[in-house]
Amino acid sequence: MVASRLLVQMKITTITWILTVAAVFCFNGQAFGVRIKDIADIKGVRQNQLVGYGLVVGLDGTGDSDSAIFTIQSMASMLEKMGVTVKAEDIEVENVAAVMVTTDLPPFARTGSRIDVLVSSIGDAENLQGGTLLFTPLKAADQQVYAVAQGPVSTGGFVVGGASGSEVQKNFPTVGRVVNGALIEKEIPNKFNQKQSLTLTLHSPDFTTSSRVARAINIAFYDQIARTQDAGTIEVKVPEKYMGEVVALVTMIESLGVTPDTISKVIINERTGTVIMGENVRISTVAIAHGNLSIEISEDSNVSQPLPFSRGGETVVTPESEIQVQEGNNPIFLVKSGVSIAAVVKALNALGVSPRDLIAIFQALKAAGALQAELEII
Repeated sequence: MVASRLLVQMKITTITWILTVAAVFCFNGQAFGVRIKDIADIKGVRQNQLVGYGLVVGLDGTGDSDSAIFTIQSMASMLEKMGVTVKAEDIEVENVAAVMVTTDLPPFARTGSRIDVLVSSIGDAENLQGGTLLFTPLKAADQQVYAVAQGPVSTGGFVVGGASGSEVQKNFPTVGRVVNGALIEKEIPNKFNQKQSLTLTLHSPDFTTSSRVARAINIAFYDQIARTQDAGTIEVKVPEKYMGEVVALVTMIESLGVTPDTISKVIINERTGTVIMGENVRISTVAIAHGNLSIEISEDSNVSQPLPFSRGGETVVTPESEIQVQEGNNPIFLVKSGVSIAAVVKALNALGVSPRDLIAIFQALKAAGALQAELEII
């Protein structure tokens, strides 16, 4: 009796384990489709752009010239704040360059964290290599200072010139980066863990995809917590058990797998001869004939001279043209209605067409109304 009960309990445990593993594979984004994390963002969780004006010093004569008035004025103003009084017209240096400093403030960035900054020359400096960015406040769109940048500039390039005027340049030495050069001084307030609802925004809005995302979330949580507002927005109500633990809820939602839907589209790049076709492209019943027409024209010249001792004769050059025309005799290929992209490619390959020939064929199919897809030429 005890053995029988133990056997039943082991079977129940095994079934529970199998169901648990199956559920994990069903709702894991890596099991099928793509993760919601890869096709949607959470509204409010984004970067903020910062910008500032600063000076790079320590250049080896490759800085701004005297024609960059703003650089001289900036130096005079900076020195005056440090207790050194100097007139702008008395400053003549070529080891300083005026730059714009830009960076993106990551979401949930905290005071004391460091981020990289990009330094770009705005004057006529030739090279920022070896320079040092001085104290530069970085502001957001609200004109508030959120970070301060300073440090050595790394350009990743160089310019080497000779006395004859020839030079060799690698990359763009007037643009550099200060690694971990900005110190975050102010945080953007965000009470994410106290939210009562979340809004998911799709990267590519689509009604079918948004419905699939909402359905996947509702199935995973056994509750109607998600609903679609439009083609690109899904509203998710935070369940009571996840109040104060919104991060755990987001972790589960992001790992869910969804198969996104896309419109049928054919992308053509005429410059490179590239043709990209989606898997849902369909073609109506149509007959395709593709023949190569080759026309070769060769020009030659003959010299005509008068007979010896003839009077009034002239030596003339007479052109001769030889024209050869060759036309392929490829058969007409019949494509039946509703075929998939695999059948379309097979049919076109049977004709021996090249990518550039495909461009003309698809344009003709679209004009004939046989291509059931959007044709986009880039």
